[in-house]
Amino acid sequence: MNELLNLVSALVAGFLLGAFFFGGLWWTTQKGLSSRRPALWFFGSLLLRTGTAVAGFYFASGGHLGRLFMCLLGFVIMRRIVFKLTRLPDEESNQLTKEAGHAT
Repeated sequence: MNELLNLVSALVAGFLLGAFFFGGLWWTTQKGLSSRRPALWFFGSLLLRTGTAVAGFYFASGGHLGRLFMCLLGFVIMRRIVFKLTRLPDEESNQLTKEAGHAT
């Protein structure tokens, strides 16, 4: 039971790390494109997001491979969720049109 709780908490940690990493990437893109110094935004964000993610994986895994994989799974799942939430409605309709064209 205790190991199951550890795996679930590692999965939740992966969700949080993924939300921070990919949400921060989206936010940085929005800010960086309208900034006078976009390189500073992108580089600073890269360092902060990557450092936080690596440290989060390290602490969430606790030296156990199973917890590391669960944390990574949560991270990847959150990537898909953030991608869907931040997608523009126009991109979604274009993607459906392209997919429908391949079916014929």
